[in-house]
Amino acid sequence: MEQQETTLFGFTIDQSSRTHLAEAAKWGKFLAIVGMIICVLIAVIGIFVSVFLSSFSSQFDNGYDGTTAFGTGIKIFMIILYVGFAVLYFFPCLFLLRFANHMKNALASNDQTTLNTSFQNLKITFRYLGIVTIVIISFYLLFFFFGLAGVISGLQ
Repeated sequence: MEQQETTLFGFTIDQSSRTHLAEAAKWGKFLAIVGMIICVLIAVIGIFVSVFLSSFSSQFDNGYDGTTAFGTGIKIFMIILYVGFAVLYFFPCLFLLRFANHMKNALASNDQTTLNTSFQNLKITFRYLGIVTIVIISFYLLFFFFGLAGVISGLQ
């Protein structure tokens, strides 16, 4: 029996490549779904933690009509922080899920356009994660230099 091969930019997608791509799509779908569940959990936990901390911080009453600016500030900060992290993590999961679904469809139908869309979503996932990694490393360097400047200015 002859093996069906599809050419792609001079490369061929043989049965072995199809198997690897199909397995990558399955694992990608699994990781994307688990990641989206984690995003929801992060957001929900953030809201609960912020409510807990704001009620806990009522002991730091500032004396203004029984309200606590500290508690409200902590609550808002925690909600923004946790929901922000959840949103930040949601997008690579979304694009990974799109990659997996399009790859599965492309392999089933031998559709070049769907295959291209699948690889485009994978590219977006890696680009997004790369940019987030660069931003995080930049923040680490920024905090390091501010910390170093604080130590140096404290020595004088």
